[in-house]
Amino acid sequence: MKPHKSNYYLLSLGCSKNTVDSESIAQVLNQNGMRGVGNPKQAEVLIVNTCGFIDAAKQESIDSLRELVEMKKGKQMVIAAGCLSQRYGADLVQEIPGLDGVIGTRRWMDIFDLVTRLRDRKHPEPMYHLPTDAKVVGLDERGVIRASIQGASAYLKIADGCRRPCAFCAIPKIKGTAVSRPIESIVREAVHLQEMGVKEVMLIAQDSTDYGYDLGLKDGLAHLLDAIVDAAPGIPWIRIMYAYPGYVTPRLMETMAKHKQVLPYLDMPLQHGHRETLKRMKRPANVEWVYETLNQLRSTIPHLAVRTTFIVGYPGETDEEFEGLLKFVRDLQFDRVGAFKYSYEIGTPSATLAGQVPDDVKDARYNTLMEMQQGISLARNQALVGKTLDILVEGHGEGEDEDGDSTGDTLSLGRSYRDAPEIDGYVIVEGELPVGEIVPVRITGATTYDLIATVDTGSPVVIEPGKVYGEGMIGLDKIR
Repeated sequence: MKPHKSNYYLLSLGCSKNTVDSESIAQVLNQNGMRGVGNPKQAEVLIVNTCGFIDAAKQESIDSLRELVEMKKGKQMVIAAGCLSQRYGADLVQEIPGLDGVIGTRRWMDIFDLVTRLRDRKHPEPMYHLPTDAKVVGLDERGVIRASIQGASAYLKIADGCRRPCAFCAIPKIKGTAVSRPIESIVREAVHLQEMGVKEVMLIAQDSTDYGYDLGLKDGLAHLLDAIVDAAPGIPWIRIMYAYPGYVTPRLMETMAKHKQVLPYLDMPLQHGHRETLKRMKRPANVEWVYETLNQLRSTIPHLAVRTTFIVGYPGETDEEFEGLLKFVRDLQFDRVGAFKYSYEIGTPSATLAGQVPDDVKDARYNTLMEMQQGISLARNQALVGKTLDILVEGHGEGEDEDGDSTGDTLSLGRSYRDAPEIDGYVIVEGELPVGEIVPVRITGATTYDLIATVDTGSPVVIEPGKVYGEGMIGLDKIR
């Protein structure tokens, strides 16, 4: 199969922020007459937008690049983009002989320029495009939309980079300092997403609560929310991701509470619950602030769902400190918790700390934390049984019996305001509901992570002319 000169193949790895960058790379190439294809054998340009955050992600990126380099033929070119490229630059070429180009996170908008240079080169040496000036981010975006649309939802990037000093994290070295995008650019894109029929917009950044600091704004995220709600009232759901402890201000709480479009959901990675561990992490160590702020959040924003993440096995973490984390989680009863076992990162301050925790201890602590959180999550889910929630329908599946065999019954899969894509749970609903629509359902059952529901027959909703959802649905026993 001969590759076509105007085609490109783009593999995106890593987080949702990386996905937005991949979409932006694709837009730049499309604007210059190229076309994305799903088969690398059909493309002249092969791009991997890499992740360089933890060892497993780095290895996946390297393996993907090697695979493409080994299969390329003729004038095909392989380009490494993204975090791994920004972090390791020319070292990648030593690691992966045959790699043609390397472009960093801060100049994704120059991807076609790099492709053109590679096409015109006289010799097969690799080419690099790795400027270190982070200030170009947000100021030179070549007219692309900084969003990734997935079904009826979209991730909208509001800033890039980070200025926090977390000892375990390499993101500032990779992305540079925090740079906020202009409010008018973000609002314009939110309006465009509204016009496209997007039902959920998720605001993302390395630290969303730091939005606007470099622009001289106080409570910049609250200002941004006000502007989006005013300009795009037709977007039903706006979700905030990646808030930083200590920067969830009273003004932000009030803004979330007053706008019904802004979901009562907050993703705030806390990383630990013991003061001494947090100090070594170079994270905010005022644990009392978290207790006070969670109480204030829950009293200000009715039905608030809080998601957080923790690291277990951080260097120097004692049994006492881990017990402190467990108490912290028991006390605060988070709706959603994700946990990670500490991963050694070369070049970060934590890499040189004494007291590295053995892997078997990390495993045991991880299991203990997650088992405890499972009980909390189940109880919080069970408290919703009998209540009505709106869900955004994402797809369909088939019911299964206890042996895992299909019952032949159709189920719908959706998410409530409590559920961010990919990281939280689902609501499983009897019957076939319209994908991409928001439908009220009544919760009839709960598992550790997911909810079971039927359409709320007390208020059936008409979504298509002549078709009513909420009547004649199958029984709950069909999905057991």
